[in-house]
Amino acid sequence: MRALVLMVSGLAALAAAAAEEARPVRDVGGGIHLLPGGAYTDRGPDGNTVIIDAPQGLIVVDTGRHDWHSDAILGFAASAKRPIVAIVNTHWHLDHSSGNGRLKRVHAGARVYTTNAVDRALAPGGFLVRDLEMVKGLLGKPEFSVTRQDDFRRFIATMAERDVLRPDVVLTKSGPMTLAGKTLDVRVTDKAVTDADVWLYDANSGVAIIGDLVTVPVPFFETACPRKWGSALDEVWRTPFKLAIPGHGEPMSREQFNAYRTSFHAFVDCAVSDKAVQQCGKVWSSGVASLTAGNASAQQEAQSGAEYYTELLREGGGKSRDCLAE
Repeated sequence: MRALVLMVSGLAALAAAAAEEARPVRDVGGGIHLLPGGAYTDRGPDGNTVIIDAPQGLIVVDTGRHDWHSDAILGFAASAKRPIVAIVNTHWHLDHSSGNGRLKRVHAGARVYTTNAVDRALAPGGFLVRDLEMVKGLLGKPEFSVTRQDDFRRFIATMAERDVLRPDVVLTKSGPMTLAGKTLDVRVTDKAVTDADVWLYDANSGVAIIGDLVTVPVPFFETACPRKWGSALDEVWRTPFKLAIPGHGEPMSREQFNAYRTSFHAFVDCAVSDKAVQQCGKVWSSGVASLTAGNASAQQEAQSGAEYYTELLREGGGKSRDCLAE
């Protein structure tokens, strides 16, 4: 059930309750705008969305989960009087891709660019199909709140139009790519958070858009290959970015990113050792203390979440059950 809460419905308690509405879109410079994701006490989160100005329209990186999040993306496009031309999903987790359909219904010309890793999640016995059957069994049970039930129904509705999660253009390799008239460095991982993830680097602005390669306060390992994930973080570090925008949390300086990267490697080493679960939780929570400072809920979740993931990784022999052999 915790895996369901963290992944299908999302991290339920990152911090204090947020209103069920999107936060304002803000300019981070160089024609790049951030719509921060939301964290809620009894709902799954929305991942961060990045909107990039391009000569031929807007590039939207990740589309969130809830209607109010995708409404904010559509509202930004309407205010700018610009079409959404391209949608890039960094990975298939539904807090980053559920809004695909709503955006495409308004901007019919928008094409989805992502890897085909979602195909395995949607195949019989795949992660999303397994959880769909679980959620159907939970729907209507009195122990789940009205808002949680609403998220269950949202998940079922997204799965009913699951083809919007699939790419119109499959990304298979790293290299320069022109989207909507703008050239970006598109990177495709060999396993990490999922079988294959996408992150972007814009040399003009110095911004790296890295999706769930970084999530604060704790990484999500439900579908992860940790060693490959660590290698992807190393590749980001070798890129001369000035600012990294994670899948959850605030934009990060190089110093902050490196603190996360270093802590990630130390945590994975601990998780596959015979050290106490609580000790591995401390390795993580202390390593990212500079990123959670001043937020008691996030600090607590860093510790408890890392303890949970230590057990999950040990059960899977050092990886998630959905990780193909590293």
